[in-house]
Parts: sequence; structure tokens; C-alpha cells
Amino acid sequence: METRSLIAIVLSLLVLLGFQFFYGAKYPASGPDSDNSSANATLHDLKVKTAGEKMGHVSETVAAPKRDLSDLVSPARYSAIKAKEIIVETDLYKAVFSEKGGTIKSFLLKQYRQTIDKNSPPVDLINTSPPYLPLGLQLSSKSPVDLSTVMFKADKERINVTGSSGSAELKFVAQLAPGALIIKTFHFKPNTYWIDLSVTISGPSPIQGSIFLFNRPYQKKSRYVFSGPSYYAQNKLEEIKLKKVGEEESYSGPLDWMAYGDNYFCTALIPIEASGPWGVLFKRLDDAGLTQSKLTNLSNSFKKTGDDSIEILKLGLYFGPKEIDRLKALGHNLSKEINFGWFDPIAKPLLYVLNFFYRFIHNYGWSIILLTVLIKILFWPLAHKGAQSMKTMQKLQPKLAKLKEKYKDDKERMNKELMQLYKTYKVNPMSGCLPMLLQIPVFFALYKVLLQAIELRHAPFMLWINDLSAPDRLMIPGVTIPYLGGIPVLTLLMGVSMYYQQKLSPSSMDPTQAKMMQFLPVVFTFMFINFPSGLVLYWLVNNILSIVQQVYVNKFTD
Repeated sequence: METRSLIAIVLSLLVLLGFQFFYGAKYPASGPDSDNSSANATLHDLKVKTAGEKMGHVSETVAAPKRDLSDLVSPARYSAIKAKEIIVETDLYKAVFSEKGGTIKSFLLKQYRQTIDKNSPPVDLINTSPPYLPLGLQLSSKSPVDLSTVMFKADKERINVTGSSGSAELKFVAQLAPGALIIKTFHFKPNTYWIDLSVTISGPSPIQGSIFLFNRPYQKKSRYVFSGPSYYAQNKLEEIKLKKVGEEESYSGPLDWMAYGDNYFCTALIPIEASGPWGVLFKRLDDAGLTQSKLTNLSNSFKKTGDDSIEILKLGLYFGPKEIDRLKALGHNLSKEINFGWFDPIAKPLLYVLNFFYRFIHNYGWSIILLTVLIKILFWPLAHKGAQSMKTMQKLQPKLAKLKEKYKDDKERMNKELMQLYKTYKVNPMSGCLPMLLQIPVFFALYKVLLQAIELRHAPFMLWINDLSAPDRLMIPGVTIPYLGGIPVLTLLMGVSMYYQQKLSPSSMDPTQAKMMQFLPVVFTFMFINFPSGLVLYWLVNNILSIVQQVYVNKFTD
């Protein structure tokens, strides 16, 4: 029984842990450039006019950033206009919007850099180029009209939002037919990645409005961490996997949010009125993974905001890190964007506990150590009982050998005598393996946390360990180790501790099986070489605590 259980454990670990991680750079932004493209279409027999088609050029200065929106209905003053960029800066991000389409060109996260290098550029959540910029609009009635390249007019040229300045608004206005305006209003607040967006239209008749996200993978694809579009509706998370160019998936109905994300960051559109109904369409556009995510308000009734004006879209935008506490506080089930798969029920509580420890000691390495100690305490009674049982089993080996020899030709009688022997000495042959079996889900849950939690991204511990989400490497100047680069010190210590723990632990295996199991620490060492250093730290500390426990059992248990 013990042999089969250990073999099952080893095989499970080999299957589930025998892979490596490769942290790739962002895909370069690409896409056709259509800065000079026109945007004329028919909507209810009305010709869509860009603001630039009917307006002349006027010089703007930084000293007077506020613009008069009435210019939009005074076309005689203009003959041509160039799309301007509007910078919105808060303590958390720097966003660059474009008047062409009222789209967003870049969204730089000030607190997150692409690498651990202090001079590394900040993470940019926009990795596409025109005409595939996020937040483009589409209007539709009988036929769709794309406004992604229509010229809008912004009412400001720069916005700075801080805790002391309060919130701020940015409006983009475009003229459709004479007397018909479409207005995109962004509302920015300090100390949050949340942005309110309202789209209103004045004119002839109510029409449906759609808004787009365009994304490419932020990093190299991994089969073990999902990266791509997703949505949450009717208490269920759907992760969309589009494998072929042109492949589509759609949904209509109540909707909590639609997003594109990887293990660390996401861009999300959140309907304020979740009941909708809403339409979601995902489509893969090229071989490099460019994905179009389209959100459409399918409602037949719209909110009036003024004379002959209706609100066709009212959304929340979230462009930022997948921090579980931050997403939880925002509501709308946004925290469901963080998905640890099968181990989610275990992984999320572990992440909450990890963050709890971090609030006090401000170091995720020591937080992992405290979490390991806590887990060990919780498993201590079961592990202690298992260790005692294994020691008793070791003492019973001579008696077991005699029974097996005596009844080798009568398996039924042998099993009966073995069960009687276990009952007499009050020992369970499986109790030695049970603690390890129960810890495997915890191990994989913590593995998912350390691989996906942004809290661990670029988080330093001490000495040479400067990123708990990356493999540990002690770099020696002038020395480069093939394949590894540096020395995996923490991993080697983990292997040594595992070997020593195995030596201390009593075993009821025969000599041949025992020799085979001696290779287990070597196998684990090779498997752990490219694991996140935070996970290796957990396993090392767990081994050390197990050694302490085993020494105690060996010394004080008869």
C-alpha cells in the first residue's frame, strides 16, 4: 500500500510539475497604419462627417488647454485639423488618448516595470497600433458604422489627477449629420485604475452602440497560465481560446464584465447596468494573436440625458494590475478575473493570508515562510500521527516478513493476519502517506499563486533573490553556467534538505524500493530548477520543518 501510494505521488508530481517556465517579452505592436484613412459611412441615410472635414485649423496653446466645444458646430472656421494627443496622468498611470476615434494609444502603469531593472520602462497595457486601438466606437441600426478613425474634438489637452486635485473629466465630441453630435466622456479619479465612460448621442433616432478592445499577448503564451479574452456572466467565468485566424465566439445576455488579461494585468469593460442585455463578440484577427473584443448594448431603451440626447453606453473601465484586494473592492465580480483553475478554492485563501502577513512585515519572502509555518501547524497533528505510524511500521518489519513468508501461498490468509497485526499494534499502513497526499493540493495551489499573483511579481526577498516569481540564480561575475546562467542555490538546498529528510524518516520498504526512492531528491531538484524561487522557498522551509518534526518523533516516540 505504501509503495503504491508513493509511486502515485511521484507520478503525479512528474506529470504536473515536469515543465519549465519561460518569461517572454511583449510582442511588438503591429498592424496596418491608417492615419490618413477617411471615415465616411451611411447611417439612416445620414452621411457621417468627421470634425476635420468641415472645420479649419486653429492654433492651440498649452497655456489655454480648455477648448470650446461649440467649435464643433461652427465649421466655417476650419478647413483641416490634425489629431492631437491628450495626456491624462494620475499617481498610478499615464494614459495617452488620441482625437482620432477618441481612442487610447498607451496606458503606462507607473508602479510596474517590464523587468526588475530600475531603468526598465513601465508596463504599457496597450500593445496595438492604429487602426486597432482600444475604445473605438461603432454605431449600428441597419448597418454598422465604425467611428474608430473619425476625428473627435477633445475639450482638454492635458489632465493631472491627484488626491488633492480631485476627479476630472475629458470629453471627445464628433459631429455626425448636421445637428447630431456624439460625445464620449471619461471621468478620472485619483488613486484608482477605474475610469467611468459615458457615450451619448444627439440626433435623429436611437441606435445601438458598441465599443472595442484590441489586444495582443503581453508575454509568450504558456499552456499553464491562461492569457486572452474572457467574460463573466451569470455567475460563471468563460475564458475564450481562439486558435485560428477568423475564429469567433459570442455571447448575449446579462454581463458583469468583459476583459483581456494574462497572469498579471488586464483591461476590462464593465457595464454599469449588468442586466443589459449585452452582446459580446471575440474574434482572432491574425497569426500573432491580435484579438478583437466587442461589447454591444443590445437594449431597446436608452437613458435620456438632455434635449434629444440619449446615453447609448455607460461603462466602467479597468486598466491595471490583477490585485485581488483592489479588484474585490471594486465589486462587479471583477476579482473573478483572477482564476487559479481547479485549485482556486485553496489558492485564493492562501493569497489573502499571504497579503495579510505582508501588511505587517513588508516582505513576501518572509510572508511565504510564515505561511509555510502556518500550514505546517495546521497539518502538524496529522503529520505527527503519520510519522509515529511509520516508525511503528518500521519496528513491525520482522513480524511482517515472517507473516509474508509463512502465508506466501495463501494471500487471503496473509492479508487477514496482516490486518490483525495492524489492529493489535493500532497502526495504519496508509497514515504515513496521508499527510503528503493532503499537502499536494496545497502545494499546487500555492504554486499557482506564486506563478500568477502580481503581488509576487518582481518582489525581492533577500541576498541574491530579487524576484520571487522567477527562478533563483546566484550570478558569479565572469562565470556563466550553460542553460542556467547562475547557481540555483535555493533549489540545491531544497534537494539536500529533501535527501536528509528522507534519511531520517522511517520506511517499511524493501532495500530495492528504498534505493529507488533515494533518487527522488535528485528528480525533484531538477524539476524545481526553473520553478519560481518563492515556491522553492516554500518547499525548502517545509522540508526543514518536517526534519525538525521527524527528529522530535524519533527522539521522544517509543
